Amino acid sequence: ATSVLEVLCLLVFLGRLTHFAKVTLHNVFWKDTKNICIMVAILLSLTDLAVYGVLRLYGVRSIRWSRIVRPVFLINFAESRQIRRAFRSIRNTLPEITYVFLLFMFSLLMFSLMALKLFGERNLQTAEGLPYFRNYLEIVFDLYVLVTTANSPDVMMPAFDFSSWYALFF
Repeated sequence: ATSVLEVLCLLVFLGRLTHFAKVTLHNVFWKDTKNICIMVAILLSLTDLAVYGVLRLYGVRSIRWSRIVRPVFLINFAESRQIRRAFRSIRNTLPEITYVFLLFMFSLLMFSLMALKLFGERNLQTAEGLPYFRNYLEIVFDLYVLVTTANSPDVMMPAFDFSSWYALFF
């Protein structure tokens, strides 16, 4: 049922694109990258759907890889000027905030390493009885949670209960 619905949506998009191709000049239509992106997205989606259907007939489980192409439809239609403007603003802002993001990640990774060395050998446990700050990747995630203040006290309480001086670290 979902595949039939997807084919119907793709046919509507294709009909819309062919209508637009009929009312615009041939050179103008083929020079616009939005039209080419929509056409490629439709072809990729139909190809993926056909391959998925054939594999499904033979009992082979597969993954639909063309689902990541669906935002192309949202961005490239004429009514989506505001969305394109927002994406353009994000794209122009990314180079400026990259250095701040890299500095944040560096400090998060360094403090995670410090937490591993500082708390890893103390045999502390969380409130649930799990080991506290013994796995580096879990420490990175816990300190990220601490930075977002989503669950701030829960991350630092086992160390704070051990010694109140550890509050300086957090």
